[in-house]
Amino acid sequence: MANFASDNTAPVHPKVMHALIDVNSGNMPAYGNDPVTEKLQETVRMAFGAPQARLFPVFNGSACNGLALARMIRPYESILTHRQSHINNDECGLPEFFTGGKIIGLEGEHAKLTVASIGDLIAAARGHAPHTSRPKVISLTQSTELGTVYSLDELKALSDFARAHGLYIHMDGARLANAVASLGCAPTKVVAGVDILSFGGTKNGAMLAEAAIIFNPALIEDFAYIHKRGGQLPSKARYVSAQLQTLLENNLWLELGRHANRQAQALRDGLIDRLGVGLLHPVEANELFITLPKVMADRLFAKGHRFYNWPNEGPDAYRLVTSFATTDDDVKTFLNDC
Repeated sequence: MANFASDNTAPVHPKVMHALIDVNSGNMPAYGNDPVTEKLQETVRMAFGAPQARLFPVFNGSACNGLALARMIRPYESILTHRQSHINNDECGLPEFFTGGKIIGLEGEHAKLTVASIGDLIAAARGHAPHTSRPKVISLTQSTELGTVYSLDELKALSDFARAHGLYIHMDGARLANAVASLGCAPTKVVAGVDILSFGGTKNGAMLAEAAIIFNPALIEDFAYIHKRGGQLPSKARYVSAQLQTLLENNLWLELGRHANRQAQALRDGLIDRLGVGLLHPVEANELFITLPKVMADRLFAKGHRFYNWPNEGPDAYRLVTSFATTDDDVKTFLNDC
C-alpha cells in the first residue's frame, strides 16, 4: 500500500548509499578537513553561485535551524516567522534554547510571510524598545509547511525589506529541492538575499545529512564555535559530505525534487474532482492538504495506506506527502482505493 505519511519515511537513494560505501575506505582527516568535505565546499559555491559561501555539515534539520539562528541573533532579539513554520511548531523550543531569543509567529495565506505581515510588527517593536525583543531575523520556509512555494518576486520583496530594516534572512530549506524544481529556475535565484540557508538532504534521499550554508561572509566567523558547541560538528564529516556531494553533483537533488513534485500533482489531479474531496492549499511542491469524507479516509487507512490527519486545517483535513521513492503504482493504487 502507499505511504504518504512523510518524505522522512522514504529510504536512502541508492546513489547516496553507494557514495557512503565508496567513501568508507582508509583514513581521512577529521572534523571536516577531509578532501570529501573540501570538494563539497566548492560544489556548493558553484551550485548556488556564491564564491564566498561556507558550508557546515550537520546531522538534522532542527539543529541546523537552531545553529543558523544562534549566529544571527542575541538573546534580546527575535525571529519573525510564519505561525505554522517548523521552527515555531515542530522543534520543541530548540531554536529558543539555542539562541535565548524569541520566536514570533505571524499569519500569512498558505503559510507564507509578506512584507505587510511584518511591517507593522517591526514598527511597533521599535516603538516599544527596550521593553520588547528587537526583531532581527526573518525566517522563511521554502517550500512552506503547507506545500506552497515563495515566488521569486515574493522572495525579493522580503529580502529588500529585510535589508532596508537591518534584518537577516534565514531560509529553512528542508524541502528546497522541491521549491527550486517547482520554480524551474537556477538555485542561485532562490537563495538571492538569504544570509544563512538550512539545506535539507534527509527528506530528499539522504540519511542524517543536512548543512548550514552561510552566504553572508560577515556571519562565517565564529560559526565554527557555534557548530561545535551545538553538538553538530561531525568527527567523520566525510560521511555527511559524501551524501550531499552526491545529491548536488549532476543536479540529482533537483531530479529527485521534480519526481516528488510530479507525483504530488498526479495525486492532486486524481483527487480533485472526486465527490467530497476538497483542496485546502495550492499544490506547488510535494505536499497535499485536502479534505476527505471520514468514511473514505477510514477505508483508505483500513487498506493499509499511510497519511496523516491534519487537525490544524480542520476536522476532515489530511496531509499527503510524496517523495523521490513514490511510484506511479503507489499513486494509482491509492486513487483506485478512493
